Formats: sequence, C-alpha cells, structure tokens
Amino acid sequence: MFTVKKIWAPWRIEYIKQPNKDDECFICKIIEEPSENDSKNLLLYRGKNVLVMLNLYPYITGHLLVTPYLHTSELNEISDNVSTEMWKLTTKSVELLKKAISPQGFNIGINLGKVSGAGLLSHIHIHVVPRWSNDTNFMPILANTRVISQALEETFNELAQHKEMLIDEE
Repeated sequence: MFTVKKIWAPWRIEYIKQPNKDDECFICKIIEEPSENDSKNLLLYRGKNVLVMLNLYPYITGHLLVTPYLHTSELNEISDNVSTEMWKLTTKSVELLKKAISPQGFNIGINLGKVSGAGLLSHIHIHVVPRWSNDTNFMPILANTRVISQALEETFNELAQHKEMLIDEE
C-alpha cells in the first residue's frame, strides 16, 4: 500500500502569495536597501556592478543568484565590463560553493522569458545551482515539490564564512 507523506515547506507561502512577481523587482528592492540588511536579505557580496545572493526560493541548498545592479531583461543592454564582472563572480561563486558545501557538480544558467522558466522576467540573473549525485528524486516529478535539505539562514552562514573568496582583487 502506498502512503502519502506530508512535506512541510512553510517558507514557500511567501512566494505563492506574492502578487504578479514582475510588478516589483525583488532584486532592485534588495539593492536599494542599506548594506546593514545584507544578511537579512541573504546577500553575500556587493561588487562594483554585480551582486551575489542566495536564491530566496531555491531549487536546492546553496542556489545562488549573480545579478547586475542594472534593471534589465535584455542581455545586449549589459555592458562588457558588467558582463565580465558577472562571469567572474559566477566563477568565484562556484569556488565558494565547492569550499563551503562540497557539491559534486553545478547547473549554471540564465532563464530569459517566461517559457524558459524565468520567475522574474525583468531583471537578468545567473543561477548557480550546486548538485549532488543523490539530489534528484521523484518529488519534482510526482509532486512538483523540491526538498531543500538545509534552512536558508544556515546555508547563508556557511557561505558567509568564505565570502572573501568573492572579492575582486582589481
């Protein structure tokens, strides 16, 4: 006999109840807040033109976003120096995750447009998603549910211990 078990993810209700998610850009809102709120906002690093933060609604533990301060949905609107900084911080984010939480692989990408899976259409961001050999299971397929194995604040604290790795020496 098959028994249905409940998985509680109470933090998801904030995401579900949000109005049209593109009416207010959560990234711009976080950028505008004072740096004293960075920990509360799970923002790990503010670069010259780009920031690195934990995804508030992650696919898996350690899911980071690398995003420019510039509010745009168009790749061709991002200058060469900002693109370079984004890629450098993406590379450094991979190294940070390797050191802090030891994933076995990564998915890295940008979702452009709703049909590609973009949850926020108006502000480009790179997803850096750590992966482990046993992190895929039946939950996303059968129940459209992801199992996050660690609280966001706990993950943030682990990553913050190594955030100096994100600092650009230039």
